[in-house]
Amino acid sequence: MSSALLALTEMPSPQYVMSADGRRIATYLWGEEDAPVVMCVHGFASSSRDNWANTGWVRDLTRAGFRVLAVDQRGHGASDKPHEATAYGMDTLVNDLVTVLDTYMLDTVHYAGYSLGGRVGWQLAVLLPHRIDRAVLGGIPDGRPLARLQLDQARAYAEHGTPVEDQVTLNYCTVAERVAGNDLRALIALAEGMRFADSDPDPASPPQQQILFATGSEDAILAQSRRLADAAPHGSFVELPDRHHFNAPGSRVFRESAVEFFTAGR
Repeated sequence: MSSALLALTEMPSPQYVMSADGRRIATYLWGEEDAPVVMCVHGFASSSRDNWANTGWVRDLTRAGFRVLAVDQRGHGASDKPHEATAYGMDTLVNDLVTVLDTYMLDTVHYAGYSLGGRVGWQLAVLLPHRIDRAVLGGIPDGRPLARLQLDQARAYAEHGTPVEDQVTLNYCTVAERVAGNDLRALIALAEGMRFADSDPDPASPPQQQILFATGSEDAILAQSRRLADAAPHGSFVELPDRHHFNAPGSRVFRESAVEFFTAGR
């Protein structure tokens, strides 16, 4: 198998970046060194492998001439997974990405984020607009579902296997357990750390860059996503046919729309 094909079908070894509070953040690179970079940031309870490599994003972006820099957010993938709620929060997640950019000496990148990664990307684009050229933000807003988790039930399930009665909490525990290597206690800590954070996108203060919003046609947040796109001065929107919140990253329409969007920004 050629090295080029291997790069598209297997995960490289993670390269670790140390965060400001001493956590290891796993990063992955594909593509030519001199190609324009797309930073890819996954959703809650997912990972770089699950969100971007297994779904064809890495393949399609690199074939289109981009370099992919994927990040496992803290609490996910090969990154450190602290169990303390104080280790999480929107500012912390944004700062982790800034540290990654600084470590790789990248002044400006394109950005692709889904769900939690999309929310973090919105905030990064607003706070540091010179670091993000254009962005694809999928599956936002999400109405703060993390705030609706019954933390006591989730902890009892993680620690003792106690059945979860609340349906929203059960759904997220099920999602968390579908990805190999997930640490449910770390994800519960993330939910607790972010539940009172001012982390929802503010339509009154949108990013000024070119932003492509994408949401599944079967996702309950579809109308909200359209409103965010309308609020962004340079926002556009693509609806992903027959996709809900959890399977939208695998949409061919999503990938193709993103590649076309990024290519237009060269």
